[in-house]
Amino acid sequence: MRIGLLQPGHAPDEVRGQLGDYADMFERLLTGHDFRFERWDVVDGVFPDGPGAADAWLITGSRHGVYEDHPWLPRLEELVREIVDSGKPLVGVCFGHQVIAQALGGKVEKFRGGWAVGRQVYDFGDEQLALNAWHQDQVVELPPDAQVIASNDFCENAALVIGDNVLTIQPHPEFGAAMIEGLLAHRAGSVPDALKDAARAGLRTETANAELGQRMADFLRKGAK
Repeated sequence: MRIGLLQPGHAPDEVRGQLGDYADMFERLLTGHDFRFERWDVVDGVFPDGPGAADAWLITGSRHGVYEDHPWLPRLEELVREIVDSGKPLVGVCFGHQVIAQALGGKVEKFRGGWAVGRQVYDFGDEQLALNAWHQDQVVELPPDAQVIASNDFCENAALVIGDNVLTIQPHPEFGAAMIEGLLAHRAGSVPDALKDAARAGLRTETANAELGQRMADFLRKGAK
């Protein structure tokens, strides 16, 4: 089964030598499911021909905002709508969560409550899952047909199911402690010191990355045509 990985940004140069890029992190998260991966660096203007280039799709995170003016963003939003219309499974994480919501009629903005950094606990209805987060932007208005499947007090719309073939997640199941350490060192300039200290304190506390990775893999596989 071919999984198309769309990268709207790159991991910091300082961590890529050790951890790889965002697409590499998702390949590790989703290993063991007989997936074959192909990636397109849409942030650099590299796009697939269309939804048929893969059996299912995943949009990674990015340091960019979905409301910013980037030449590749309108094309990415159009590709999102094409994938949704094709019926192929589509998963988005962090920026991916946000750009899918925006492309389908939702609203994303810089959250007035500030940042979520490091380990956070989310209510998925059937259970509580701890996952790493790194975001200030949030989905504040849902697109049509979206159902909220996870939230917490800080992030009301932390995970969504949209229609039959879209799953979006605000936190990062692909981020382990080493990635959070790297972001704290290299991309935390605007994060308040108290949040950075709390994130460092939680680095060695267990997260449910493998469990959410399993849920994502199940979604990608079951929806594929």
